[in-house]
Amino acid sequence: MRTILYLVRKEFLQIFRNKGMLPIILVMPIIQLLVLSFAADFEIRNLKYYWIDKDQSTASRLLRSKLEGSGYFILSGTSFDTQAGAEMLEDGETDLVFEIPRHFEKDLINNSKNSIQLTVNAIDGTKAGLGSFYANRIVQDLAAELRTEYLSRLKFEPVKFQQVHTTYSFWFNESLNYKTFMVPGILVMLVTMIGAFISSMNIVREREVGTIEQLNVTPIKKHHFIIGKLLPLWVIGLVEFSIGLLVGWIVFGITSEGSLFLLYCFAAIYLVMVLGLGMFISTFTETQQQAMFISWFFLVIFLLMGGLFTAIENMPDWAQTITLFNPVRYFIEVVRLVMLKGATFWDIRMQFLVIASYAIIINGLAVWNYRKVA
Repeated sequence: MRTILYLVRKEFLQIFRNKGMLPIILVMPIIQLLVLSFAADFEIRNLKYYWIDKDQSTASRLLRSKLEGSGYFILSGTSFDTQAGAEMLEDGETDLVFEIPRHFEKDLINNSKNSIQLTVNAIDGTKAGLGSFYANRIVQDLAAELRTEYLSRLKFEPVKFQQVHTTYSFWFNESLNYKTFMVPGILVMLVTMIGAFISSMNIVREREVGTIEQLNVTPIKKHHFIIGKLLPLWVIGLVEFSIGLLVGWIVFGITSEGSLFLLYCFAAIYLVMVLGLGMFISTFTETQQQAMFISWFFLVIFLLMGGLFTAIENMPDWAQTITLFNPVRYFIEVVRLVMLKGATFWDIRMQFLVIASYAIIINGLAVWNYRKVA
């Protein structure tokens, strides 16, 4: 035990003496959490549309005002030329082109066959799908409104139906604030990146500065060496996690509905796994640059397929199968379940089992692969 404590003390001294390391560990995650939480917003707004009105009627002007008043659309230009709209779309200067045909209002009121041509830039499939959906809903609402107004002017008695009232109850995110969903996931990403990068460069740095030989000739055992290396980083990881939770509470007003103790227990096991992964990478790399590249290779896959930006349910079946081996997926699920839904240990027991298994396997490989040559 004394051997491990001496190694831990050495690691803390190295970390705090490195003036460039402390800002990376403590300051950068806070800045990234603040910036990414505001930037990572998947709500589609400010869609640029080009307006071609060949009817010039009250109905077409009302439709345009409804588009602009919805908060989703911004006018990028207007003309009477279909070709001009196509050129704007090709040049990327607009997202949608509305073309209102002649006799639009007359056909709409007479309930005749009527159509509006909507051309959408579909390079971004999500943006195109939501944009066309928003536009279609606005057009349908306008059509229903105009027909009702026209019938009332003719003094026709509309058919009276029993009115149906819908009451909404939004659970887990009552304000429908996207940051409430994103902040926990971004916190997982930052803890993962910092933990994996620092631990992966740990042994490599000792090798580059020449101190690894001094450690190798000492009588310490391999598991003492690994524990002494990981324990300080594990403590720092938990401190970072705490800072992230504090920032989420102070800046975004996000508190945990579930047990913080349960959240910290899972984070502690997860950090053991992540640090072990970084340590395992550092045992077979020769330079810090190699360690960073290999760590980045795995982290990109883990983060993009962890459900942070894309729902796992929307992925292809083969990708969903791969995510079962992705540890980041389980941490994101647990943080969101505990913080937003108040999940208990029984609700996340499978995630605990999987991450604990990964931690044992990966750290076992790190100890086994580290070759102490005296």
